[in-house]
Amino acid sequence: MRIEHVFGDLPPIPTERLLLRKLRLEDAADVFDYASDPEVSRYVVWDTHNSIEDSRGFLAATIEQYRNGHVSSWGIELRSTGRVIGTIGFVYWNIDHARTEIGYAMHRRDWGKGLMTEAVRGVIDFGFATMELNRIEARCEAVNTGSWRVMEKAGMTFEGILRQQMYVKGSYRDLKMYAILRRDWPEARRD
Repeated sequence: MRIEHVFGDLPPIPTERLLLRKLRLEDAADVFDYASDPEVSRYVVWDTHNSIEDSRGFLAATIEQYRNGHVSSWGIELRSTGRVIGTIGFVYWNIDHARTEIGYAMHRRDWGKGLMTEAVRGVIDFGFATMELNRIEARCEAVNTGSWRVMEKAGMTFEGILRQQMYVKGSYRDLKMYAILRRDWPEARRD
């Protein structure tokens, strides 16, 4: 298995209410709509988008990752409206150890509706079925209750606190580590 074979032509992932799909330059206004909210970027490593140009730059970089067959993100499109309400993707892929990490962000108006849990489950399915992974991880700041609740609802298991594991926006942050193993996925899908 090679990364470029999977990510060279990133396939869409349909879920009940969402379509996880490649991002396009035309998504700039939708991306700016959520990425310009300081609450959305509060617990992530990227900075709040201050202009539509910031969103266009992010999209151009993501499209370049697609072209080069690198690990990259899907846009989270709400099927009922056709608008992009966030992104989800893999931070890295360690092929030798069949392990990856999921990262995500979503528009604040769509929080609390189960949409991110639905997206995470779709990406976990993709990881185990297409990428032949054994372990899928996710981390978030320990104080980011919304994010770690998504991980739990998606069937991931809390494994511990990584103390001051990341330096973000001027301070060291404690991260909660969650993971799901291939052997646990069939049971987690029943929830």
